[in-house]
Amino acid sequence: MDYKKLTGHQLLQIKTLGQLKASGYQPKSIKEELRKNLILKIKSKENVFEGIWGYEDTVIPDIERAILSRHNINLLGLRGQAKTRIARMMTHLLDEYVPVVFGSELNDDPMHPLSTFAKNLIEEKGDDTPIVWLHRDDRYAEKLATPDVSVADLIGDVDPIKAATMKLSYNDERVIHYGLVPRSHRCIFVINELPDLQARIQVALFNILQEGDIQIRGFKLRLPLDIQFVFTANPEDYTNRGSIVTPLKDRIESQIITHYPKSIEIGRKITAQEANLAGKPVENIHVPELMKDLIEQIAIEARGSEFVDEKSGVSARLTISAYENLISAAERRLYLNGEANTVVRIADLIGVIPAITGKVELVYEGEQEGAGLVAYNLIGKAIRTQFVNYFPSPEQKKKDKSGNPYVIPLAWFGEGNELDILASQSDKEYKMLLHSVPGLEEVVTQMVKTLPEKEKEFFMEFALHGLAEYSQLSKKLLDTGLQFKDLFSSMFDMKEDEDFDEDDDN
Repeated sequence: MDYKKLTGHQLLQIKTLGQLKASGYQPKSIKEELRKNLILKIKSKENVFEGIWGYEDTVIPDIERAILSRHNINLLGLRGQAKTRIARMMTHLLDEYVPVVFGSELNDDPMHPLSTFAKNLIEEKGDDTPIVWLHRDDRYAEKLATPDVSVADLIGDVDPIKAATMKLSYNDERVIHYGLVPRSHRCIFVINELPDLQARIQVALFNILQEGDIQIRGFKLRLPLDIQFVFTANPEDYTNRGSIVTPLKDRIESQIITHYPKSIEIGRKITAQEANLAGKPVENIHVPELMKDLIEQIAIEARGSEFVDEKSGVSARLTISAYENLISAAERRLYLNGEANTVVRIADLIGVIPAITGKVELVYEGEQEGAGLVAYNLIGKAIRTQFVNYFPSPEQKKKDKSGNPYVIPLAWFGEGNELDILASQSDKEYKMLLHSVPGLEEVVTQMVKTLPEKEKEFFMEFALHGLAEYSQLSKKLLDTGLQFKDLFSSMFDMKEDEDFDEDDDN
């Protein structure tokens, strides 16, 4: 019998140590297991980290090199960079099943027992020792590092209740209650946010990482644990809440730096994959490609904003939540107006503000501005950045002798006309309002190549927002939408309001 050729179903039929020996099973460490399975996947061109986008040439090769080197790993990066997700996906590199001594707390290998319980059982029953099979999904343990984590939680402690119940001396190894780390023997063990772990707790990991053993309350106990450690850490924590103590950092063989998506295309893939749209009428809501770019552009603008703390980072969860809110804004409008289909609007981005404000850490100047206003301005910057990808710059065209294509719609606003785009407007009213602006449709049809008919009004509204961001029009945030008007008349309105306030003071 060749153990390596047995299927998962065949392995589950092996019930005793004697049968396991007859199968040709040979113990191997978890790091060797990960290494061998990774080699097979690399040779067969399989993607180990399915659904992790943007790391194909940076982070993933580093992780694969670390696994091939049998290293413990520290994933260092800002929030929302898929660190924990990568760690969880490492279970795909484990064997489907591994044998364990039945009743063992420490996942003892029947051919290489670790605990006193397993050793005694094998000594007593020999080849009749019962075994069970542990699936790869059950060989993953995770602990979030918090200030209240103790050595007893991670390593273990003497259990006085167990000693009293079993009438055992404190010198007996059986009085020990093992912590998470020993119970993760032959598993992947992840500690998230490592810098948050108190320094004295981090010290308790030294021996495990270097010598592979643990010490509990002075017991002369040596447990050569077999664990693949994966740590995650945020550079912000080094200054805000704690740090990784130097000797521990020295014992973690590979530190791999993660990063945010380097392009809008990668960001869009992540957002589309992660957004929870279950139960939403997505087939009735059309989202132009430009809108998907705008959602990603908001995150890019936030990461470069002077009001946002760059050390804290801007999570990929921002774009995911923003996209979900965008779809919900269009969905709400469908229900309000009893319509069957709709196209998302630029005005729907107002509904995205709540998804932004909770995802960015503001610096002092940002706090002074206010989270809502910062989010609104980030949306405006995203529109400005994307505008020139579809339309000529209004600033340049203003000086262009060949003519300004925006002159007719701007002149209409200059005559004192206003346009209110409201969140709950029906599609019919929305289209009627946009087509009431002379020359606006011509600007869009001339400038936007391959314009789908159902996206015409979307781009007409986008043109108005772009003109406002380039200071050609005034854009005012209303309680239920946006108002566009002539820039100079809005300045006079502001002046009149100020004069009125001064008169009130008198």
